[in-house]
Amino acid sequence: MVKGNDSASSAAGSSSRDVILDAARSLITSQGYDGMAVSDLCARSGLPASSIYYHFGNKLGVLAALLDRTFNELHALFPNPASFDDREPLERFETWFSAACDSLDRRPDYLRLLLAVSVGPHKDAESVRTTVRRIRDYAHASWVDALTPVFASDSGESDGPFVEQLAVLGRAMTDGLSVTNSFDGTSYSSHVAPFVSLVRGLAEERARAQV
Repeated sequence: MVKGNDSASSAAGSSSRDVILDAARSLITSQGYDGMAVSDLCARSGLPASSIYYHFGNKLGVLAALLDRTFNELHALFPNPASFDDREPLERFETWFSAACDSLDRRPDYLRLLLAVSVGPHKDAESVRTTVRRIRDYAHASWVDALTPVFASDSGESDGPFVEQLAVLGRAMTDGLSVTNSFDGTSYSSHVAPFVSLVRGLAEERARAQV
């Protein structure tokens, strides 16, 4: 039987499932998913391989479950644009984006893991693809919700296709910042002001075009 270690001891009271996921997060951060073997998970978690297979089926199941748990953890921190409905549209967007970037700064491992999984060799596995799609759909819907009032006309109608494109750009920017953050330590929050300025300029330009 594999002996326990400090990681398992500190997780006393947690389920063995959470202990395994904690170990997986640590290992993936230090050596990548492909460099993590089931034997490494056993050594780091202090649990036998049978526990890993019981809870997750295989190593890929561990990855999907870790991604899902990380999303749920971040979701608890991540702001809902509707929380700022009492503000003017651009201020609402800026406040939401600032809070979102603050959440990402507090959990930089989240987007790094998501990006690595999205482009990795296991991205087409059903369990991984389903989880990634759910996460990205949620993020896209949040961007659309935050941006829509900014580009609404006086009649209340919004330019849906344009907002969709800008939401994709916003997600692409945060995806890219996960790489910059990993290599250079650049914070997400440091890019709030430039992106808000871009959104403001686009909104003003489109408003003038409608006159």
